[in-house]
Amino acid sequence: MSLRIMHVSTRLILGGSQENPLLSCEGQADDGHAVSLVFGPIYGPEGSLLERAEAHGGIRTILCPSMVRELAPARDARCLRELRRIIRDWKPDVVHTHSSKAGILGRMAAWSLGVPAVIHTIHGLAFHPYQARWRNRIYVAAERFAAKRCHRILCVADAMRDQALAEGIGRPEQYEAVWSGMDTAAFLDCPTTREEIRRELGFGPDDFVVGQVSRLAELKGHDDVLDAIGRDVGRDHSMRLLWVGDGWWRERLLQRASDLGIAGRIVTTGLVPPDRIPHLHRAMDVLVHASYREGLPRVVTQGMLSGVPVVAHDVDGTREVCIDRETGRLIRPGDTDGLRRAILDVRDDPAAAAAMAARGRELCRERFDARRMVDHLDRVYREVLDAR
Repeated sequence: MSLRIMHVSTRLILGGSQENPLLSCEGQADDGHAVSLVFGPIYGPEGSLLERAEAHGGIRTILCPSMVRELAPARDARCLRELRRIIRDWKPDVVHTHSSKAGILGRMAAWSLGVPAVIHTIHGLAFHPYQARWRNRIYVAAERFAAKRCHRILCVADAMRDQALAEGIGRPEQYEAVWSGMDTAAFLDCPTTREEIRRELGFGPDDFVVGQVSRLAELKGHDDVLDAIGRDVGRDHSMRLLWVGDGWWRERLLQRASDLGIAGRIVTTGLVPPDRIPHLHRAMDVLVHASYREGLPRVVTQGMLSGVPVVAHDVDGTREVCIDRETGRLIRPGDTDGLRRAILDVRDDPAAAAAMAARGRELCRERFDARRMVDHLDRVYREVLDAR
């Protein structure tokens, strides 16, 4: 039986928590379901997935003009009215919300209209130690309220469930982990060779390339990498940095690199389409993900699928795939000395790093396949609908 499935996401920018619902939409549309994707305005240097969504042909894209990421009471009230109108007009069997703002308002709107299945996925929690306590209190209260207005809460990592339950959000029986799927074949079978992509980017055969794939933005850890190995990069001309992505902090970070005297040792790609990422992984000797907050970072999983050794901050669900000294290296956030040692260990012991990367690749090969995610979501939706 085909379903009418509506996904609601705050922003449709380039990023893991946005690619997840888009992949779900693509898979569900291919399976013959009627699928719509509701999102807020897209702006800024972070890129957009809208063109890809529209190109599919089986996905109805719907702009919700008042959907914004920031706390904005007046616009949020308008957004709730807009979502109610969109849901009432489209008449979905399932409303599946993603991210905090869309998750809170989307669940409120869908529940008030009696949508048969209201589902929410936690990609990352809006409350965290790096913002004001008053803001955290608002988000926790809102998430508690919204959890009472949905049938299931899905998580990309067990850590998300544990953190939410610790704050009194939802009931244990509401939660279920659904691994965040991706096009694993693109990373496992990328046709570009290491030599080709490194030559294109201007890296020599003996360069040791430290890569980061993320927005150039707050809490993404570029400063930590500069603090950890900036001096090493300045002293050792075989060490290079590769920054994949763009963001509001681009100029500030490049100025920091210039102040350290290593601006010429960094290759920046700017925004790249998602299908370019597997090729860029091929250029790296180590992928560093020094973010301070994540659900379960797709960048880490994608690096492992590409066979690249991974060094990552031990935050949220990262340890569920990056197992220290087995499939990667985990570093306490803010421990720049530990970050430096882990990166240099990869450089100085390539055999151990390669073995670690091979174990990571096997762990991720089946777990994160997009088809597996779409099938899992279908089971969840039908369980909820059958229980009514």
